[in-house]
Amino acid sequence: MVRPRKVLFVCSRNLWRSPTAERLFDGVDGVQARSAGTEPGARIRVTAGHLGWADVVFVMEKKHLRRLREKFSDAIAGKTVICLRIPDDYQFMQPELVSLLQAAVTPHLAR
Repeated sequence: MVRPRKVLFVCSRNLWRSPTAERLFDGVDGVQARSAGTEPGARIRVTAGHLGWADVVFVMEKKHLRRLREKFSDAIAGKTVICLRIPDDYQFMQPELVSLLQAAVTPHLAR
């Protein structure tokens, strides 16, 4: 039995991009997905625990990767962290955001 792949999606406030990604990919092909944000006012703020849980971390922008490196360098050491380069221009589950996420994330989840 293959263990589910644990994927963490990170954006700024955990309102639109990362929750959309979590909704799209959680439960698909054995993927367990969670989401979090880097900002102090994020709906769910990223912790070392989130990063430790994840097999793969997807960040929406380079600034999110920079913040993770600054605050959680030990927790992301050796982790696969992928920057999707998706700007904060979309609402939750907006069709354009869904398309971008599917195109950017799916190739990385192929077994």
